[in-house]
Amino acid sequence: MQPSITATDIAANIARIRTRMARATAEADRNPATVSLIAISKTQPPATIEAALAAGHLVFGENRVQEAQLKFPALKASHAGLQLHLVGPLQSNKVRDAVALFDFIHTLDRESLAEALVRERERAGRCPRLFVQVNTGEEPQKAGLPPGEALAFIERCRKEWSLPVEGLMCIPPVDDMPAPHFALLANLARKAGLHDLSMGMSGDFEAAIALGATFIRVGSAIFGERQPASA
Repeated sequence: MQPSITATDIAANIARIRTRMARATAEADRNPATVSLIAISKTQPPATIEAALAAGHLVFGENRVQEAQLKFPALKASHAGLQLHLVGPLQSNKVRDAVALFDFIHTLDRESLAEALVRERERAGRCPRLFVQVNTGEEPQKAGLPPGEALAFIERCRKEWSLPVEGLMCIPPVDDMPAPHFALLANLARKAGLHDLSMGMSGDFEAAIALGATFIRVGSAIFGERQPASA
């Protein structure tokens, strides 16, 4: 575990986040059970994740398939009910490993990836639950579909590829107010008939909950400042 944070700190942070979630869902007149907390554990060592598990938290998110492979097979084997979400970009050549390890993939955003998922589903006989990533700010450096292309892509996922798309995900531009991006994503989900919304992070998850988030992705507010990624 990183020396700057203790297991007690992590447990307290999780409790604090859950209190904020309860307040936000009450203000939005929503059932707290409709919002899941994903603890973003990228760059965190297994001991830190174990501290969160000891505090009763079972839902984690990772950005990189290779990093997750180093940490989570053993953790999943020893903790029944542990749920793992891929929240970072997925390269087509990592699809086999991702399908084997992750329960959810939040970053489906292109035809080649959809087709790779179909091939792996046929080979392995399983497919994680899928979210389509929408680039709500249309930032050229960021993954995700432009909003104007999302509905047609979702329709192809359903009709052409029979993929289990359950929701949408976005990461608003750093310098923008997040609420308009969350509202845009929620509107797209309604048009597509999708229930789940993966949106909101440590600094803005209350706004995301107010606008319909069903999964929020919180890292630094639980684990402290991000640790340098291993080579």
